[in-house]
Amino acid sequence: RTLDLFVSVTVLLVGLPVWLLLAAIVKLTSSGPVFFRQPRVGRNGQVFKMVKFRSMYSDDKRGPTWTASNDPRVTPIGRFIRKTHLDEIPQLWNVLVGEMSLVGPRPEQPYYVEKFTEMLPYYRRRHKVRPGITGWWQVKARSNPESLQEIETRLRYDFFYIENISFKLDVEILVRTIFVMLQGHGRA
Repeated sequence: RTLDLFVSVTVLLVGLPVWLLLAAIVKLTSSGPVFFRQPRVGRNGQVFKMVKFRSMYSDDKRGPTWTASNDPRVTPIGRFIRKTHLDEIPQLWNVLVGEMSLVGPRPEQPYYVEKFTEMLPYYRRRHKVRPGITGWWQVKARSNPESLQEIETRLRYDFFYIENISFKLDVEILVRTIFVMLQGHGRA
């Protein structure tokens, strides 16, 4: 938790001018709020509102769905902030208030948790720890799973992290995350 707080406060303060600029660009380039809040399932199955910079047009009324490649719902600036993962920065707030950690299994929407749990009863084991802004799956595979086999693969990465959680592994994942961001391997 100390690492979470130290890194979150540091990144928020040092990057404040960039975050304010991004917020202004999001607001000026499409109508709607700057932030997007979505229910996600966290530690021990608790639902919380995960915060992101809005990267999609705000008038889309579709239900739970993952973003596809070249998704027409994504704004032009949204493509950039998603590709560089800058849309995730507001989740540092979720880390500060204890709903998330910097590193851990990515939190999923309640709809998908129920769906995946029906197919894989052991799916909820991933909720033993706080969900993370980044995780072992994100630095290894970097995509949303699209099949049951890919969901099981993501779970193996999540369970590996949970079973081997350590300061050293967290630092390794954070360093790898920086490289992923710099290489622009996000989802646009």
